[in-house]
Amino acid sequence: MIGKIGMRIGLVFLLFAATGWSQDWNRFRGPNGTGVSDSTGLPVELGVGKNMDWRTEIPFGRSSPILTANRIVVTGSEGQKLITLCLDRKTGQIVWRKEIPRDRTQKLYKGNDTATPTPVTDGKNVYVFFPDFGLVSYTRDGKERWQFKLGPFKSFYGVSSSPILHGQTLLLVCDQESGSFMIALDKDTARLRWRKDRTEAKYEAFSTPVIWTPDGGKAQAIIPGGYRIDAYAVDSGENVWWVGKQGSSPISTPALANGIFYATSSGSETSTYPPWATLLQADANKDGKLSAEEAAVNPEMKDHFGWADRDDDGFISQPEWEEILRASVSEHGLAAIRIGGSGDRTDANLIWRHKKDYSDITSPLVYRGVLYMVKDGGIVTSFNPATGEVFKTGRSKEAIGAYFSSPVAADGKVYLLSNDGKVSVLKADPQWEVLAVNDLGEECQATPAIGGRSIYIRTAKALYSFSQKP
Repeated sequence: MIGKIGMRIGLVFLLFAATGWSQDWNRFRGPNGTGVSDSTGLPVELGVGKNMDWRTEIPFGRSSPILTANRIVVTGSEGQKLITLCLDRKTGQIVWRKEIPRDRTQKLYKGNDTATPTPVTDGKNVYVFFPDFGLVSYTRDGKERWQFKLGPFKSFYGVSSSPILHGQTLLLVCDQESGSFMIALDKDTARLRWRKDRTEAKYEAFSTPVIWTPDGGKAQAIIPGGYRIDAYAVDSGENVWWVGKQGSSPISTPALANGIFYATSSGSETSTYPPWATLLQADANKDGKLSAEEAAVNPEMKDHFGWADRDDDGFISQPEWEEILRASVSEHGLAAIRIGGSGDRTDANLIWRHKKDYSDITSPLVYRGVLYMVKDGGIVTSFNPATGEVFKTGRSKEAIGAYFSSPVAADGKVYLLSNDGKVSVLKADPQWEVLAVNDLGEECQATPAIGGRSIYIRTAKALYSFSQKP
C-alpha cells in the first residue's frame, strides 16, 4: 500500500513537472533581474565535448533564454518572420515554433534588432515583445492567446526593454528619442490597465525594470531612464519617487539587494565628442551641414549617423550636434541608491557613486555580499556593495573582447560571456579568481540562464546546455 501511494505521489510530481512552468528564471536575468540562481553542481569547464548536454541551432536573435520546468523559450527573426521558439530542456529538441509577420522593418543600429527583448512567463503562459510588432502571448503549448500592437518607435538604437510580470500585471517600458511611455496590461486579457507618458525621461534608454515592494506597501516598478531613475506604483502608474542627476541612455538592468539599487549610466565631466567646427571639416560641399556620406569620413560616425540626425532629414546640423554635446555632460558611472520615499529623492537617496571601471551596457551583479561589474577588455571589478570600496580590479586575460552579456552567478561561481564567445568562470569572492576561460567560438550577446544543475547559453547561431558530468 505504501509503495502504491509513493508511486502515485511520484506520478503526480512527474505530471506537474511535465506541465508546470518554473518561476526560477522566468524573465531577463532571472529572479527580479538579479542574475542569481540557487542552482548547484554547475560546470567550470564547458564547450563542445566539455560538459555539453546538447547544441541546437536556432534563428538569429539577441534575446536571452528563459526557463520553465522542462522548457526553454527564446525569440528570433528570419526576414519578415518574428519567431518564438520553445525547446525541451533535457534534449534541446524544438517543441514548438510560432511565427508572426513583421508590421514594419525599422532601420536600426547594426548592434540591435527586433528580437532583442527577452520573453517572460507567468508559470503558465509566455509573453514576447517585438518592437516591429508589439506584444504577443502564447500558452505553454504554443497557442496564441492575444496580440497587443505597439509602435512604430523613434529609436535609432532600438527599443530594447524586456517585459516583466508582477501578479496579474504585465509591464513594459518603451523609452525612445521622444514620446517615451510605460504600459501595464492585464496579462490574461491584454486589457490596458494604465499608460504613463514618461515625459521626464530624456532621449533613448534601454533598461528593464525591477520590482520592489516596501514593507506594508504596494509594489513599485523601478526603471532607469535618461538622467533619472523613477519608481512607479504597479497598480496605478503613479510616479511615487525619483532620483535625478544620473547619466544618459542607461542600458543595463539594475541590481536590487538589501534595500539598495545599483544602476549604471553613461556620461562624462566634459564631452568626449568633437566640437562642431571639427566635425564640420568633413563638409565637402560647404553647405554648413553633414550628409551621411560626409559624416562617414569619420569611422566612429559612419554607423551612428541616424543617432545624430535627430530630425531624420538626412543631415546633421549644428543645433543637433550642439544638443548632443550638452547632453553628453552629466553624472555617470555606477550609482548605489537607497530605495523608497516620495517625490524627489535625488540628494537623500544617493549612497555612493563610482566612475571608473564600470560598464553602461552590462548589468551589475550582487552575489554573496559582493558587487561585481565586467566591462570591455575583460576587466572585472568587485566592490563592497554597502560602501563602494573596491575589493579587486583585474582582467580575465584570455577573454579581453567586448561585453554585452550581463554576468550571472550560482554555485559559488560567476559566469561572464564576451561578445566573441569566451566564457570566463570566476570563483565568487571579494578577491575573485579566474577558474577557467572556455571558448565557444561563436558571437554571443545574450545573457545566460541558470536552472537545475545546468547553464544555458545562446550564441548568434545556437542554444547550448551545459551541466557537470560525473
